[in-house]
Amino acid sequence: MTSASAPPVPIPPQVSWRDDADTTVQLFVRDLVLAAAIGIHPHEHNRRQRVRLNLDLTVQDWAAGPPLVPEQIDEVVSYETLVEAARRLVAERHWPLVETLAERLAAAALADRRVLSVRVRVEKLDAFAEAAAVGVEIVRHRPPV
Repeated sequence: MTSASAPPVPIPPQVSWRDDADTTVQLFVRDLVLAAAIGIHPHEHNRRQRVRLNLDLTVQDWAAGPPLVPEQIDEVVSYETLVEAARRLVAERHWPLVETLAERLAAAALADRRVLSVRVRVEKLDAFAEAAAVGVEIVRHRPPV
């Protein structure tokens, strides 16, 4: 681990970085399982059930800015922030539909201006004994400016 006073690490010259804003980084959270109050059926209203969340983000690449490899958490979109937002959203209320929760998760991810698009999958793991999971997957993009 580098100290805060260490000089930035330059990108090695053999690495070819594009010199425009079209470079991106894929950031993800895989298989985050949380207990959620979710569902429209009466038997789902007074209990929590397991949901599995997957988020895939396309993020503006830091190489589109100064040619330095990031070393500080504030220089990147943090997956820790995404996980915390997911935990907070899942816990804040009863969600009638997985679609509603997916939309809110997507909006939370897109709140960071560096996020260009997000794919969110929300799966209920205990809805049917015969199925490993049921759910929804959505893709949302930042509108062009």
